[in-house]
Amino acid sequence: MLKPLVMLKTIKTKVSSVKFCYLIFLLTLLSKTLYVHAQESKLTKPLAERSAHAKSDLMVRIAEIEIIPEYLEAYKEILKVEAAASVKLEPGVIVIFPMYEKEHPTRVRILEIYADKAAYDTHLKTPHFLHYKKETLKMVKSLKLVEMAGVDTKTMLEIFKKSR
Repeated sequence: MLKPLVMLKTIKTKVSSVKFCYLIFLLTLLSKTLYVHAQESKLTKPLAERSAHAKSDLMVRIAEIEIIPEYLEAYKEILKVEAAASVKLEPGVIVIFPMYEKEHPTRVRILEIYADKAAYDTHLKTPHFLHYKKETLKMVKSLKLVEMAGVDTKTMLEIFKKSR
């Protein structure tokens, strides 16, 4: 079985440096988020329930958005407000982490992590999200929502412990 460091070196030889750094950043952020989520679950749920929750309930996705260049600054301002409100006001929103490609600033990526599908459905009905959707509709050239799944949730939780 390959060790994580060996696996990362293997991956690095197959992708560009920018994509590799982006991948490492997302993995680190996801691992820290899962660790915090796991620590909070320890306080309120029995072990069996926590394990089932970590495997089946957590909803992770990456939104890949292309913004029309003349709207970029206005879009980023609206997105900052929406992301902050989502994390602050919604208990089921674990992470809304917007970012953009340095070489192509109109390519926005948002890492989204929700406690479960119900939290995501609730998020879609909030005033701040509805405002974001309405105000940015004309600004978005394209949108792709990529559903993600963890390869090894158990090991991912170990990564969170190391990153404290």
